[in-house]
Amino acid sequence: MSAYNEVLRQRGDLTKDDVGDPTALPELLDKIDRQVDLFLADGAYNGQPTSDLLTARFGLTIEVTKPPPVNAALSSHAAQHPTVRYTHINEIAAHGRLVWPKASGYNHRSRGETLMGRWKAVIGPKLKARSFKNQKTEARISVRVLNRMTGLGRPRFERTA
Repeated sequence: MSAYNEVLRQRGDLTKDDVGDPTALPELLDKIDRQVDLFLADGAYNGQPTSDLLTARFGLTIEVTKPPPVNAALSSHAAQHPTVRYTHINEIAAHGRLVWPKASGYNHRSRGETLMGRWKAVIGPKLKARSFKNQKTEARISVRVLNRMTGLGRPRFERTA
């Protein structure tokens, strides 16, 4: 079970529409009681505050992989103080934006996207309950249903050629 599903299953965490992903991150991280070694995120988390928060919570060893914006550029002190972000910018410049996800491991984020796609296909694209409290209950039930379905088995794909 993914850490996110575990947090949602245990706590029923959901945010309202006016709360952005980076704003909700500190509270979500508070509910994780183990070391995190890798953080894969989309561009919404791009920025120094997210990196600083992750480093403060999990130490300097956490690997943070998020795509830099299309217009990202190296700063004048990038050579003296290289960061993971600068490494990603250089890799994209050298090999192209389409090669970068596989080279950086960012393509593994698609597993989480697949889970959300499964949610929308099986449960639906929106919660049906009207009150926030009932939406939390609906989300907890939905996660249990999806986890039960996943526990029954998933198809295995094998390369034949």
